[in-house]
Amino acid sequence: MTPDIKKIVYATGLGDGAPHVFRYALSLARQYQAKIEIVCGMASLRQYSHEVAEIYLGHDETEEFHQQARDRIKLELEGQVESMCKSAIVDDPDGYQYVNSINVIEDSPDQAILQYSEKIMADMIVMGTHRKTTRRGSLLGSCAFKVVHESTIPVLLVRIPEGFKDLPYKSDAPAVLTS
Repeated sequence: MTPDIKKIVYATGLGDGAPHVFRYALSLARQYQAKIEIVCGMASLRQYSHEVAEIYLGHDETEEFHQQARDRIKLELEGQVESMCKSAIVDDPDGYQYVNSINVIEDSPDQAILQYSEKIMADMIVMGTHRKTTRRGSLLGSCAFKVVHESTIPVLLVRIPEGFKDLPYKSDAPAVLTS
């Protein structure tokens, strides 16, 4: 029986290989007439920096300051993801119709991917991985490793070729992603 794939979670950390991996998600979406739900995990502020800010600003002001910063970064990341997707399919303007939503989630990337996939009852996860070598062979990145081993749905890992560069799409947003 052919799998019925209607919701694909495309996980991205906006690295250089993001357009390459996105094209795989788009190809599957076309083949199955599925929608792509994009997930980008955003590392939260470290507890130490939060505590230091409270010393100088007070609790309420610190909370407001950090919330504004998170909202601003989230909006910037959403814009970067959208720009990346559109630049990845510049020769195919209809391709973006398969993207249903862009979700920047404040959590570790692996947990953001797993929890969002479960929440929307996704049929598949598509994500990239860099090959890391050791004396004993190849290893997956930690995020890919965790997602593959904890996911209850199929995960397509797309190997990002070493030194891969694609069309430029990034703005000057701060780097807050960990994978």
